[in-house]
Amino acid sequence: MKNPLIKRLPRELKSELGKYLIIFLFITGTIAIVSGWNVAGSSMSTAYDESFETYQIEDGNFELAAKADSDLLDDLETADRTIYENFYIEHETKKVDSTLRMFQKRDKVDLECLMDGEFPASQDEIAIDRMYADNNDLKVGDTLTVGNDKFTISGLVALSDYSALFSNPSDMMFDAVKFGVAIVTPDCFESLGESGLHYSYSWKYQERPKDDNEAKELSDDFMDTLSEQAAAHANAVSSYIPQYSNQAIHFTGDDIKGDTTFINIFLYIVVVIIAFIFAITTSNTIVKEANVIGTLRATGYTKSELVRHYMAMPILVTLAAAIAGNILGYTLLKDFAASAYYGSYSLPTYVTLWNSKAFIRTTVVPLLIMLVINFLILVRKLSLSPLKFIRRDLSRKTKKKAFRLNTKIGIMNRFRIRVIFQNIPNYITIFIGIFFANAILLFGMMFTPMLDHYQNVITSNLLANHQYLLKAPMETAETDAEKYAVASLKTLEGKLKSEEVTVYGIEKDSHYVSLHLNDKDEVAISDAYANKHNVQIGDTITLKEEFSSKEYEFHVKEIYEYPAALSVFMNIDQFDTAFDHPSDYFNGYFSNEKITDIDEMYIATEITEDDLTKTSRQLKLSMGKMMSIFLAFGIIMFMMIVYLLSKIIIEKNAQSISMAKILGYRNREINQIYIVPTAIVVILSMFITVPVSNWAIGHICNYFFKEYPGYLPYYTAPSIFIKMAVLGVVSYAVIAFFQTRRVKKIPLADALKNVE
Repeated sequence: MKNPLIKRLPRELKSELGKYLIIFLFITGTIAIVSGWNVAGSSMSTAYDESFETYQIEDGNFELAAKADSDLLDDLETADRTIYENFYIEHETKKVDSTLRMFQKRDKVDLECLMDGEFPASQDEIAIDRMYADNNDLKVGDTLTVGNDKFTISGLVALSDYSALFSNPSDMMFDAVKFGVAIVTPDCFESLGESGLHYSYSWKYQERPKDDNEAKELSDDFMDTLSEQAAAHANAVSSYIPQYSNQAIHFTGDDIKGDTTFINIFLYIVVVIIAFIFAITTSNTIVKEANVIGTLRATGYTKSELVRHYMAMPILVTLAAAIAGNILGYTLLKDFAASAYYGSYSLPTYVTLWNSKAFIRTTVVPLLIMLVINFLILVRKLSLSPLKFIRRDLSRKTKKKAFRLNTKIGIMNRFRIRVIFQNIPNYITIFIGIFFANAILLFGMMFTPMLDHYQNVITSNLLANHQYLLKAPMETAETDAEKYAVASLKTLEGKLKSEEVTVYGIEKDSHYVSLHLNDKDEVAISDAYANKHNVQIGDTITLKEEFSSKEYEFHVKEIYEYPAALSVFMNIDQFDTAFDHPSDYFNGYFSNEKITDIDEMYIATEITEDDLTKTSRQLKLSMGKMMSIFLAFGIIMFMMIVYLLSKIIIEKNAQSISMAKILGYRNREINQIYIVPTAIVVILSMFITVPVSNWAIGHICNYFFKEYPGYLPYYTAPSIFIKMAVLGVVSYAVIAFFQTRRVKKIPLADALKNVE
C-alpha cells in the first residue's frame, strides 16, 4: 500500500505555491548562473591548458639592450634549451588612442590563433588582437595607422603569449583598451626600421618542467648563465620573465580557475541560507500540525516516515530548480559567461565540454546540503513523544513563566517585545540573510566608485604629465624638462610575492618631487609601498637586484604621496653612489610638456596618465557584467529572505491575530504589533550588517589585492551606504505592504481552531 501522506504533497504545494515558487526561481537562477560559469569556465580552462602545446607557448623570454650575436646565442643554447628571436616594435596608433606592439608572424614559438579574417599576406596588412579590436571598435577591413605606417586590418587574432594584455609584467592589471598586440609579415617587420624595436628572445625546453618549482630552478640557473654570457659579449639584460611568472600568459588561467571556485562557494552559501529557511518553514508547519503528527505517531507511523515526508518538498523543489537551472546554464548562461571571458581575455576558440564535475557541483552538492540541514533539524524536532505532540507541548525544557517586562513600558511595546522573543530563530536567520545580502550588494555597488576614486587619486598625484625613460642620456631644449635617474629593484620574497619597485634619483630642489632628506642614506617611499608592505617612517627596507643576488638597504625618512606605483625616492647624488654611476648620470625626464626634440629610437618608455590609470580602466571593463549580477542578486536575496520569514511570523501568529480582531483591535493596530517588530529587526540588521559587510569585504579585497603587483586601496564611497539604506527601506516597504494584506485576510474563525 502506498504511503497516504504522499497525497498531502500536492495540496501543500498548492497552499504554499507563492513561497515555493519564489524559492524555486531563486535557486534556479543561482544554479543557472553557476552552472553556466562552470561549463564555460571549465571548457575555456581546458582550451587554455591545451594551448601550451597547440600553440607552442614559450617557457620564458628575455630582452637584451642590443641584438645578440651568433656566438652569444650559441653559448645560451643547449641540448635541452632552444632560443628563438621574438623581436617586437612598439608604436602609438593614430586612429585610436593606444600603443600597439607588433611581432612578425611566428611559426616556431608563440603561435597565433586566427579568430576572424585572414593572416597578413602583404606589407600593408596587419592582424590585430581580437579583444583590442573589440574595445576600440575596429574590424576586419578597417585602416589603422601605427606610428607613421598605414595598415589594413586583414584579420583578428589571439596571441598565445598574450591571453591577458599586460604591456609590463610588473603592472597590477592588463590594459586591453590602450594597449594591443598585432602581427605583420616578416618583410613588413624588416621595413619598419629600428625605432621602437625591442630585442626580445624566447626560449623553450626540450621537455617542459613538471611544476613551478622545477621551472624556477631551471629559470634561476639560466638567468645566471644569461647574465654572465651577456656581460661577456658586451651586452646587457633589459628584462627576464620565466613563463611561470609571466602574467600575460598565466593571469588568464589563474583567473578562470579562481572564478570557478569563488562562484561555487557563492552557490553553497546561498543554498545553506535557503536550507535554513526551508527548515524554519517546516518547523513552523510541524507546530501547526502537532496534533495530527501526535495522532499519526500514536497510530503507528514511525519518526523516519514523518521525517521523509517533511523533507520531500525541500528536496523536490531543490531538485526541480537544479534541473531547470542546469538546462538554462548549459544553454543561455553558458554563452553569457563565455562572452564575459572573451570580453576580458584574448582567448583562442574554445569548444564546449560537458563534464560531470559541473553537474556534481551544481546539483548533487546543493541537494546534499539541503538534505543534511533539513534532516538534522527535523530529526531533532520530531524526536518528542506522541503524547507531547497531541498536547502541543513541543518544548524540551520545563516551561517557565514568561519573564516580566516593566509595566512602565506601554502595552503595545510590550506586545512587540514578546513577538520578537517568540520568533528569535526567524529573526536570527533574517539577520544572517541580510548580512550576506548586504555583502553581495556592497560588492556589486562599491567596485566602480572605488576604481573612480583610485583613478582620481592617481591623476591628482602625478609626478609629471610625461615621464620619459631613455635608452641612453640625451639632451633636450624643452625648458620644462627635468632630469632624473631611475632603476628597478625587487622586494624580497616573504609574506608577499617579490615584486618590482621603481627607484628614482631626484634632482635637488626638484620642481616635480619635493623631498626633505638630510642624511645620504635616507629615502622616501610612496604611500602605495608603505600601505601594501606595512612600512613605517624609521623602518629599514631591503631590496634586491632582479638579475643578481645583490641587496640594498634604505632607511625610510619620509612617505611620499604617490599611489600609482611602489616607488623609492632619493637624492640623485645618493642614487649615483648606490648604483655606482658617474655624477652626471641620468636616464629620464620629468616634463609637463611633451618632449619633441629627442628621437623616438632613444626613448625606451613614455609614462603618461593613461599608463597609470590602466588598472581602473580595465577592471571596469572586465568586471562590469559580474558587478551587475551581484547587484541584482543582493536585492533579490534581501527581499526573498525578509518576505519569506516575515510571512512565517504572521502565519505562526495567525491564531493570536484572529483573537486580537475578536477583541476589537483594528488591522492598523495589529500591524503595529506583528509587522513593526519585523521592521525594527530588519532596520537594526541593516544598520549593523552594513558596516560589518564593509569590514569583511574590505579585508577580503585587501587580501586578494596583495596577491597582485602594484597597489589598489580598498575604498567605499559614502554615497553607497545611503543607496543601500534606501534600497533596504524601499524593499521592506514593498514587503510590508504585502504582509499587511495578509493580516487583513486572516479570518476571525482562526481563533476557534486548535483551542487547547
